[in-house]
Amino acid sequence: MITLAPIAAAAPAAIEQLLDAAFGTDRHGRTAYRLRSGTEQIPALSLAAFESGELVGTIQCWPVELAAEDGRVAPMVLVGPVAVRPDRQKDGIGRMLMEAMLAAADAGHADALVLIGDPEYYERFFGFSADRTGGWDVPGPVERHRLLARLRGPAPLPERGTLRPRQEAAAALR
Repeated sequence: MITLAPIAAAAPAAIEQLLDAAFGTDRHGRTAYRLRSGTEQIPALSLAAFESGELVGTIQCWPVELAAEDGRVAPMVLVGPVAVRPDRQKDGIGRMLMEAMLAAADAGHADALVLIGDPEYYERFFGFSADRTGGWDVPGPVERHRLLARLRGPAPLPERGTLRPRQEAAAALR
C-alpha cells in the first residue's frame, strides 16, 4: 500500500538516489534546476510516497515568479520533479502524488502552477497546457510545447515575461 507524507519524512540522500534513478545523474544542468536555483521546496506542496517504509516516489514544488516586461511580478509555483522509482513507474504513484499536490494547491497554497513536461499527460489528467506560456522566457533551453501552466484564480498572468526563481524566496535563504 502506498502512503503519502511530507517530503521531510524522506531522507535527503534517498531522494537524490531516486532522482538519479529516475532522471539520470546529469539532471542538474536542466532548465528546471536553473528555475529553482537558490530557493527551497515548498513544504505544503512537496510530498514523498512510501511503500512498506521504502521511498518509491516524490513530488517537489518550488517558488518561482513571472517577471513581466511592464515590471509586474507574478508569483508562481514550479512543479517538479515528479519522480517514481523506475521499477514502479506506470503503477499510478506519480499520478497519486500529482493529485495530492493539486488538492493542496487548490486548497489555497497556489493558484498559478508551471511545469516542464509531457503535454499530453499533464493536460489530459491535470489541466496543464501551453496555451499561455508561448511568450514566457526561461533560463535555459526548453521545448516550447513542454512549458505548461495551470492557472486558477482571478488575476491573469502576463502574456510575456521571464520565469525565474522567486526573488524574495531566494533572498530569504541568503
